Amino acid sequence: MKSIWTESARIPGRNPLTGNKRTEVVVIGAGMAGILTAFYLQRHGLHVVVLEANRIGSGQTGFTTAKITSQHNLIYEKLVRTTGEETARLYGKANQLAVEEYGKLIRRYNIQCHYEQTDAYLYSVQESEVLSREAEWAARLGLPASFVRETGLPFSVHGAVRFTGQAQFHPLEFLRDISAGLTIFERTKVLKVQGHEVVTDKGVVKAEKVVFASHYPFVNFPGFYFAKMYQEKSYVLELEPVNSLKGMYLGIDERAYSFRNAGDKLLLGYGSHRTGKAPKENPFTTMKRAGEHLFPEAKEIGKWTAQDCKTLDGIPYIGPFSSLRPDWYVATGFGKWGMSSSMVAAKILSTQIVGRKTPYDEVFSPKRHHFKAAAGTLVSHGMQSVKGLSAGTVPGAVNCPHMGCRLVWNRYDKRWECPCHGSSFEINGKISAGPAQQGIPFID
Repeated sequence: MKSIWTESARIPGRNPLTGNKRTEVVVIGAGMAGILTAFYLQRHGLHVVVLEANRIGSGQTGFTTAKITSQHNLIYEKLVRTTGEETARLYGKANQLAVEEYGKLIRRYNIQCHYEQTDAYLYSVQESEVLSREAEWAARLGLPASFVRETGLPFSVHGAVRFTGQAQFHPLEFLRDISAGLTIFERTKVLKVQGHEVVTDKGVVKAEKVVFASHYPFVNFPGFYFAKMYQEKSYVLELEPVNSLKGMYLGIDERAYSFRNAGDKLLLGYGSHRTGKAPKENPFTTMKRAGEHLFPEAKEIGKWTAQDCKTLDGIPYIGPFSSLRPDWYVATGFGKWGMSSSMVAAKILSTQIVGRKTPYDEVFSPKRHHFKAAAGTLVSHGMQSVKGLSAGTVPGAVNCPHMGCRLVWNRYDKRWECPCHGSSFEINGKISAGPAQQGIPFID
């Protein structure tokens, strides 16, 4: 599938790696997190090489709804309850500073990326109390939040949390400019990492530090990220023309939608589910009906899916990969908030790699243990993985090359999906999302 971003931006191609190289830092993955990390490392004076299996921004960055916001669903009251007020405060501050940093970069370098400051709303048509509490806690934590009952949506809401001073943009136009001065090798697939050697299909890169910014870490040991993350899939419908809606909106109700404008176009989101567990009803059909009802003048002009890595406690893993690999770093588990989280990751990792600390290191550390926040998700995630692994032992099953889980067919997305760890594959077996590193044999 193609998105509004992949259809409307052309990033100049980079050559593949040719032979072996040495560098100070190698970044695996040329999405938003990888490019920003390399950008800040280079500003610190380090020599950085970025390796990308496909094209710059061709992964999940090209299929985001590109909301730059510290408003991350119903998270702040939960964080206060499960991890403590100080952790919640630092999480919110890191993400709000990330929102502001995008604006500074875009203005400083005069990046033409349809950047627009706007408000972000979290709404419900059924309840208001939980939103009122969320707004109260977010404001207490220092975020630009308030509870409101009026929004720009074409229907009445029971209540909403409003975050002012947020933003939206064209992510690939931004990447095109911010990556211009970086050393990037496209169409260079990383096969394995051995200590300080990154082995690709085009040669070996030796580096003092290695950053995994490839959406989902493909190295299972050490780190064990496969045991503490899962993936979710969601669906996006592009409608045109829609001039009546401005801003960014996310519903908390069971069958709620997300909205954001992109000029005179509207991106309508719906249907989030664990990868490998597609709903009974086609999400695209549901969205089309909603679009026809809410915006009868608009026509469908595009559709795509997005896939997000989720951690057990809802906080991304950013920092040293494992105590057994002190020179490896990771940025993953951004949930649906990849734009602000990518900036948070880039600022933290670039500071850590030059030997300094940030106030946010412990909050995002992959070595943290928030048992209270993660307990329920851990049980559910573990059960789904065990079920998928067991099904993979059945003769004739189509198995994931990552760890052998039985793949399932998503008839809406037209892809094979792994219900354990979220790898997905095109109908011809070509890999479209990791952690698997290779495709599956062609299936008739």
